[in-house]
Order: sequence, then structure tokens, then C-alpha cells
Amino acid sequence: MAETRAKIAQLDPVWGRIISEAEQAVLDEPLLGGMVHYSILHHQTIERALAYRISLKLANGEMSEQILREICDEAYGADAELALAARADIVATYERDPACHRFLQPMLFFKGFQAVQSYRVANWLYREGRKDLAFFFQMRSSEVFGVDIHPAAHIGRGIMIDHAHSIVIGETAVVGDNVSMLHSVTLGGTGKEEEDRHPKIGNGVLIGAGAKVLGNIRVGDCSRVAAGSVVLDEVPSCKTVAGVPARVVGEAGCAQPSISMDHLISGGA
Repeated sequence: MAETRAKIAQLDPVWGRIISEAEQAVLDEPLLGGMVHYSILHHQTIERALAYRISLKLANGEMSEQILREICDEAYGADAELALAARADIVATYERDPACHRFLQPMLFFKGFQAVQSYRVANWLYREGRKDLAFFFQMRSSEVFGVDIHPAAHIGRGIMIDHAHSIVIGETAVVGDNVSMLHSVTLGGTGKEEEDRHPKIGNGVLIGAGAKVLGNIRVGDCSRVAAGSVVLDEVPSCKTVAGVPARVVGEAGCAQPSISMDHLISGGA
């Protein structure tokens, strides 16, 4: 068994670490043994574990866990990018969220991570032309996690959504790689137009709690949006914006705001 675990850790370091942490979690808290075994240790790959976790969370009287798990298994089997992105999201959460001390935590407990993985399956379904199923995933994710991401939105790797209450990401929104956002963030439109109407968030952006970015505007790479801001105009790269409406108040303060997670304007701008 130890030799098998070592091989897994070598081939898939993120999954190997999750397995190791799960085994320790069972020893530390035997009452969680059943949950940890069913969610993690029972599975040979991270793809199967993700499919199980998503289906368990989203199942209801209208769609059984078994059917949802088959859908998720199909998605992970067809598109390797889904699980690669999930691994990057786990590492991002561990590195940026001071409340995350193990890779295991996002898989089991963090609804921001789980909601993003549900979106990734919904996005695969949408791209495959299975739009009604994609909308079912969106609906259940909104009901279960309080996170409403349109399945047509484009979201990159290494995403960390902390707390994840009341997140809204619209149909034509684009979120780059290594983006961090806090609760109550909206990437929305400004009217009833049906064309490209939602924000384009660059790589390495940090979006503070309660911020609203509205309209088909770009937030440049490695910029910061202060908590509670309402962004209606383009944001240059490597800048900090704040206020209602938001305006540029200084530099971003560091090369990678989404990783440093520094929200203070006075010290970093």
C-alpha cells in the first residue's frame, strides 16, 4: 500500500498529497472516517473523486447522484483540462487562503472550490451543445453554494474564491488565470443587450469583497479592485482602483496581487 501511495504521489503530486492528508484526517478524527473514505480514499484518481463530490453536492429529487456522477465521469474522461484546472485551483487556494492548511480542505469543505469545479463540468456540457444539462448544473450550484456562474463564461486555471457567498459571473465574462476574488463579487452586464456584455478579467487580478465590475470592459493583468468598488471603465494593468464609481488610486503594489492577497490601499498602492 505504501509503495502504491508513493507511486501515486510521484505521478500526481496534488492527488498524492490529498490521499496522504485524508489518511491522516481519518486517524485524527475517526468520526469523519466514512466521509473521507467515500470522498477521497475510495477513489483511484482525482477525477473520480471530483465527480463523486460534485454529484453528491448537486443531486436532488430531480436528478439523482448516480446520473450526475456518470455525467461528471464523462466530462473528466473527455477533457483532461478539467482536472488539471482543479489541481491548479487547489494549489491556489492552499497558497492564498490563510484558512487553508491542507490540500484536502478545498475538496471536502470549501464551497468556492466546489462551485468552480461544478462550473467547469457545466462549461464542458455547454461547449458540447448539451445546454439544458449545463443550466441544470448552474441552477443547482447557485442553490447549493450560492455561486451563480453562467456555463458559457470562460474561467482560467488557478482560481481562488474565498468564502464564495453571492458570486455572480455572467454569460460572456472571461476570467484569466491565477485570479483571486472574495465574496459578493459580481461580473455583470449593464443592460438588456444580448451581445458581448460582461467583463474581461486579466491574469493575476485580485477582486475585493463586494466589488461589482459591470459591462464589456477589461480589467488589466495584475491589477487590484478594492472591496466595495463599482467598476464601470477599463482598468489598466498593474493598477489599483477603488470607489463608486471606481477610479485609479495607485499602482497594484506588487507583481502578483492575486497571490499576495494584499487588500490595503495605503500600504500597497
